[in-house]
Formats: sequence, structure tokens, C-alpha cells
Amino acid sequence: MKVAIVGGGVMGCATALALARRGAEAIVLERAVPGAEASSAAAGILGAQVELRGHAGEVELFLAAREGWAPWAAALREASGIDVGHRVSGVLRVARSSEERAELEREVRWQRGLGLEAELVDGVHARAIEPELAGGILAAAYFARDAQVDPPALLRALMVALARDRRVTVRSGVTVQRLLVEGDRCTGVVLDDGELRADATVLAAGSWSSLVPGIPAELPSVRPVRGQMLLLEERPPRVRTIVFGGGAYVVPRGDGRVLCGSTMENAGFRKEVTASGVHAILDGALACLPSLGAAQLASSWSNFRPKATDGRALVGACRMPGLFLATGHHRNGILLSHVTAEGVARAILDAT
Repeated sequence: MKVAIVGGGVMGCATALALARRGAEAIVLERAVPGAEASSAAAGILGAQVELRGHAGEVELFLAAREGWAPWAAALREASGIDVGHRVSGVLRVARSSEERAELEREVRWQRGLGLEAELVDGVHARAIEPELAGGILAAAYFARDAQVDPPALLRALMVALARDRRVTVRSGVTVQRLLVEGDRCTGVVLDDGELRADATVLAAGSWSSLVPGIPAELPSVRPVRGQMLLLEERPPRVRTIVFGGGAYVVPRGDGRVLCGSTMENAGFRKEVTASGVHAILDGALACLPSLGAAQLASSWSNFRPKATDGRALVGACRMPGLFLATGHHRNGILLSHVTAEGVARAILDAT
């Protein structure tokens, strides 16, 4: 079986590996450099619980995705020799007002009612978990099992694993002119240099998914949501826990690198890092962790989260035979990458 995959980010690359492991031939098509867009620019938070926020329909999926990361990280290390930085660092979502505290209390009560490990702690206990927290923190929801991964390392590991698998071909610098549709079925793609016929085609082009000509008109649109990010470096490393609060989040890598993010902007495909964006991120981060004020501002960047118009990721088979979807994951693409890849690979093999 031959599968064409449109998009060389984490979704496309992970799906190619999942298909190759099942004996299929996968061809990854990337218009730029694989992993150069949202995948490697993400913070890599595996926030299955901190991202729930009362959405009961996502509980099972998010938890399964998070728990699947440890074995997948080990498998990628074995396949590539690269450590993807997976570690369970926990997440604190902090409250600086009584209203925020009440909101956290409701969330923790709801999650504990589902049997999840979640704890509401006062400011003193929150600072015992993360000593660098500001003194004005009233309380925090603590999700001890939430974790993180290093997206650039993840993409390097995926690319090495793909390069070592003879069933996978990665073609960069190619433009998909349109889907190849015959009758009502997708039979591959049209490239600059001709047709590429395939038994199945996977649309995994992130924020650019809706720009591929030939996709079914009834599919929800996928639009870019810009997120600006900052990298700080502190020596020696001090912050050790992922912290959400003040409209920002802080992700310590454990080696002195600290990622701070992120804005949520409907800015089209403009990749600027703006003064207001940097100010908002630093304002939120320093309000929670004031010691970061002495850290070096090492770099900044922005990229796009792919958000479907109906708010739900587009995954699996669609109404057009031969076309499968792996896009629209918005804030949780890294968390859901492995479970999405496995699900799409199963759907393709079950359909043929």
C-alpha cells in the first residue's frame, strides 16, 4: 500500500512512522523544511489535565494521549538515538485573585469527581512545589502527572527515524498543486512535476490544510492562530515546574532554558514577533515567577496553531473515499500527535 502525506510536521511524520510500522509505504510531501512550522515552534506541554477546563468530551482522549507518550518517547530514542526530552514535570495553574481561585476550585472538584489526580493547594504549598512562585499567589491547581517534551528534539528524532526506514520517503521543497480526485475518490495528489498516485492520501498540512485545492467543501476550515514565544536562559536553573497564570505559561526545560508563551492572535499568516506580544508574555511570566526578570532573553519567534472552525480536530476518514485527515489540533498538537498518527494509520488500513 502507498500513502501520500501532505505536510511534514509532527502529524505527517508521526503518521508516516505509524504506517511504515504496519508495512505500508509512506511518502511525506513538505513544501518547506519538515518540522519547520508549528511543530518545532511549540512549547511541548503535554497538558492533558491543565487543558481540560471542564470539557468532558476530551478527558479520555487527552489522558490516553499523555500516557502514551512515555513508551513512544522510548521507541523514538531506540529508533533514532535522540532523547526527545519527555519528562513528567507537573503543571501549576495559579490564582492571584479570589475569582481565579474559585474557578480553580471548580475545575479541581470536577476532575477529582472523575477520579483524576488533581489538587488545589494554597500559596504556601504551591511555593513548596515551585519555590520561585511570587508571594502574591493565593492558590494553585496542581496536576502532577502533566508533562512536557522538547519539540525540536522530537522533530529531529522523527526525521532520523524516517530516514532509517526504507518504507518512508520524505520529499521537501515540493508543492501540492491539488488533490487528485477521480469520480468521488481521492487517488493521490498533483505536484509541480506530475501526479503522485496513492492508495490513500493524508491531509496533515496544519494551518495550510484548507488552502490545498480539491479538499471537500463540507470540511470545516482550518485557520492559523498566531502564537508568539520567548526563550529565556537562567544560570543556574531555578524554575522546575510548568506554570500557567497571568495570561501566560512558563515551561522550564531543566537545563536553564525556559520557554514563555504565548499569544493567541488572529493575524492571518503574519509571523511577526511584536512589542505588545513580548510585553504581554513577559508581564504574565514575571507576575508568576519574578526571578525570571534576571534571565537572559535568548530568542523569540512566532508560528501558527491550526484551529478548525468548529473547534474540533479533523482526524481519520472523511466523506471522500481515499482521503484521511490529521489536522486542526490547535493548542494540543504535540500532546495528540502520537494518538492521532496511530488512529489515522489504523483507519487507512481498515478502509483498504
